[in-house]
Amino acid sequence: MTRRSLFIGISFLALCLIAGTIRYTLSPEPSHLSSFASKKAKPLDSAKTGPAPALPLTESIQHPTAEVLSDRITEYHIQVHLDEKNQTLIGTETLTWTHPGKKSVNELYLHLYPNAFASGESTFMKESGGKLRGDLMPKDGWGGMELTEIRTTDGISLLHRLQYVQPDDGNTHDRTLAKIRLPVTVRGGEDLTLKIQFKVNLPKVFARMGTAGDFVMAGQWFPKVSVYEPAGTRGRQTEGWNLHQYHGNSEFYSDFGIYSVSINVPETYTVAATGFQTKPAVRKDGRKTVQFYADDVHDFAWSASPHFVYAEEPFSSAEVPGVRIKLYLDPAHQDLKDRYFYAAKVALSNFSKWYGRYPYSTLSVVVPPAQGNGAGGMEYPTLVTAFGANSESPGYDELERTVIHEVAHQFFYGMVANNEFEEAWLDEAFASYAEDKLMEQEFGIAPNLPLQAALVSNPAPLAQVSWKFGSSDIYAKNVYSRGQLILLDIERQVGAKAMKRILYNYSQKFRFKHPTTSDFQRIVEQVTGRSWKAYFNQYVYDGKMADFSVDRIAVQSIAGKNGAALYESKVTLSRRGGSAPKVPLLFSFKDGHTVRKVWNGEGETVQMTLRYKAPLDWVQIDPDYSLVLENKHINNYMRAEVAEPTGTRATLGVVKLLEAMLGALVW
Repeated sequence: MTRRSLFIGISFLALCLIAGTIRYTLSPEPSHLSSFASKKAKPLDSAKTGPAPALPLTESIQHPTAEVLSDRITEYHIQVHLDEKNQTLIGTETLTWTHPGKKSVNELYLHLYPNAFASGESTFMKESGGKLRGDLMPKDGWGGMELTEIRTTDGISLLHRLQYVQPDDGNTHDRTLAKIRLPVTVRGGEDLTLKIQFKVNLPKVFARMGTAGDFVMAGQWFPKVSVYEPAGTRGRQTEGWNLHQYHGNSEFYSDFGIYSVSINVPETYTVAATGFQTKPAVRKDGRKTVQFYADDVHDFAWSASPHFVYAEEPFSSAEVPGVRIKLYLDPAHQDLKDRYFYAAKVALSNFSKWYGRYPYSTLSVVVPPAQGNGAGGMEYPTLVTAFGANSESPGYDELERTVIHEVAHQFFYGMVANNEFEEAWLDEAFASYAEDKLMEQEFGIAPNLPLQAALVSNPAPLAQVSWKFGSSDIYAKNVYSRGQLILLDIERQVGAKAMKRILYNYSQKFRFKHPTTSDFQRIVEQVTGRSWKAYFNQYVYDGKMADFSVDRIAVQSIAGKNGAALYESKVTLSRRGGSAPKVPLLFSFKDGHTVRKVWNGEGETVQMTLRYKAPLDWVQIDPDYSLVLENKHINNYMRAEVAEPTGTRATLGVVKLLEAMLGALVW
């Protein structure tokens, strides 16, 4: 998810303070696919790539690739019909799940995410208060999902075996997670196939999915099987289901698999979706059916509108063998397509260089209408949404930054694919870090790190479930901002080259593997050749920020050699937060002479004595703001002759005022 609103606040306060080759195979007259590659099929020789012949913009048709990248635990075949008048989806789903563990199971769990919007009593609505990122739940915007049939391949109905469960909070009104008692035992390595019929009443969009007029965003819209984790997965001692409800702060966690999805919409609608279209749309009675396919992804989303302005361009670079970039623009932004294309291209090219090749053949960017902004700024496999088109001339933060951030998610959320219920920072912080690097490189927009740190007024442990952070504000400022600052702090300590190796090695080793924080820590230790246990314990597993303080300055005149005047200045410093290996200090004397020193930041207090011919005038900790995790700069500076309580209180009042202004602008 994007940080656009966070950066608007930071930018405002900052102003105040300063006053060719294509991977897919195409043919001019594509043949229809008779079947889809099985997840158990042997890999075939890759087709030779070359410049792609042009296709009409209304048809972009591709064949499945033979390369198998993930374990493909799940396989979904879905047919969905959009009833645009009643704003509902009618779907049938054939779900095949391969048991990845060893123990036999007699139950299956399904995520039914649309039920988060069924009433004000769902866990999502209670925790979020009916708002997300400033977008409010419309008064008449309720929606939900109903399972109308669940059958085995033998025709046995399981609908009466369905039970809603609430493992996180016991809220019996929450129906976002369901348990199905199976009539047979599924052993490790065996497949289970269920045939499901469902109906979704689409909510009015305010949180990722729903409708805004005739715009549709179908995200988390189908019954999705939960993740069963074998022993050793993400540090598990024993195998079992990973089960969570849909929470106000949380996003998602799923297994990789194969998706074949048939979408039926009015003929005037244009459809954007995960993966790629496999054959020309079938048109009948004023409607059309569009077939999409995707493999080695852990989700499938689509969007549709009769107003989309469609554009596409092939893109390749040294790091990207070939991708077709597709834009689905709101008419208000149809003249901005070059900016969208540029942002997507620089993101794909650079992130592929930094974190490993983008392996998919498509990237779709959906621009919602202004009233559908609740669907904007979100990531799905091979499909991202920009922010709603509420301005004809959006700034960099509204357009380029949002696209770049969401494309960064393709590499972390999409391919590394950590558990966002439990360790959201491994996605959001890493995407934010990548976003800032690219925004500075391509557009010269450098982040104001002291301001970002100052925003983190309630630091919390990062490796915790998302709903334990409390408010969305605390969640955002930790998993986005504080997590990003930790990555930058590691970079400051090890150097830019070592940090590139850390992130590249991490992204490559754990691609399609669902890693944990401890996995990332091990990569840091392997690259740097030393332990980072103390650091991670303070800043990641605990909620510390750096806080170094000048507590006292005492100056007295002493006798120097040959009767010359000499002053002895004693400065007391303290550490009130996490440690740092090098804490820069600047001492300035009355005659303008300055001295720089470095404190190792260990211990709770230290006293430094300086002798010089002039009295000490002032002391400043970290004068160049190199300690990116220092969030309380108010106590970093002290003058020798100013009454501390008065000066501190006055300055602190200004800081609190600015923090209050920021709080009104972000999240």
